[in-house]
Amino acid sequence: MNLIELDNVSRTFTVRTRVGRLRRERREVRAVQGLSFTVAPGECVGYIGPNGAGKSTTIKMLTGILVPSGGRLRVAGVDPARERARLARRIGVVFGQRTTLWWDLPLRDSFELVRRLYRVPPPRYRANLARCVELLRLGDLLDTPVRQLSLGQRMRGDLAAALLHDPQVLYLDEPTIGLDVLSKARVREFLREVNEAGTTVLLTTHDLTDIEQLCRRVMVIDHGRVVYDGDLPGLHAQGESERTLVVDLVREGAPIDLPGVRVVKVEGNRQWLAFPAARSAAPIVAAVADRYPLLDLSVREPVIEDVIARMYAGATIG
Repeated sequence: MNLIELDNVSRTFTVRTRVGRLRRERREVRAVQGLSFTVAPGECVGYIGPNGAGKSTTIKMLTGILVPSGGRLRVAGVDPARERARLARRIGVVFGQRTTLWWDLPLRDSFELVRRLYRVPPPRYRANLARCVELLRLGDLLDTPVRQLSLGQRMRGDLAAALLHDPQVLYLDEPTIGLDVLSKARVREFLREVNEAGTTVLLTTHDLTDIEQLCRRVMVIDHGRVVYDGDLPGLHAQGESERTLVVDLVREGAPIDLPGVRVVKVEGNRQWLAFPAARSAAPIVAAVADRYPLLDLSVREPVIEDVIARMYAGATIG
């Protein structure tokens, strides 16, 4: 049984724009159109796309904040718009730009209010809080007012608050936005453990390293439609991505000439060679080592941002 189901879902907004001094013109904008996908229990799905693609609108419909203009939508067997209060006990939501914590209260008191709001039994609450505090390293912050927390600390607090009632689904909208490298690593490690423990995760982000480290499945959305749904290797294949072999030769020489390999750049004795991401690097490395005097070489994986950019450019969307 799928935990999330969308069947031909659409959402239209009415926008009023000024025409001249007194008149306003109404027009309809389709934020989401013909959106259909399912998510099984325990999946961690990356939901990515450019600004205005329809990602946040989708999340708001899945939580019941927005009502679809058409189509069918179910989360845990519940219609989010009609049974929002019932669904709230089954989902957790984290918006990177907004906090669900109480600004002037210590973190500990914010968590207690969350417990009361969701009516979490005390033994279950204590166990969940202890787990979140340990995994997110919040022990030294529990008595600190939320307003005094750094962005990374507050984000970890928001993640804990979203999971205190054991939700089946966790929606994450830009959970690592603005965080430093260490904070991002802690958040990703925590999310990985949460997902491995059985919580279904739907992640929207512009930091595609989040996707690469957390998600086995990726959905790319553009203009309110899913243009790709599959794994990362498939995304690289559809986006015609390339890996790069960086070769340091003993001395400067002519560009390396190998079948199926493209020389991207030559600087002194260093050369950058590009080849399809789906192709194994081993025979190319062996051929370079056999034919050319080497100092060093390394393989760089494709940058997923470039893959997505090419897809949006319309070159490879199928």
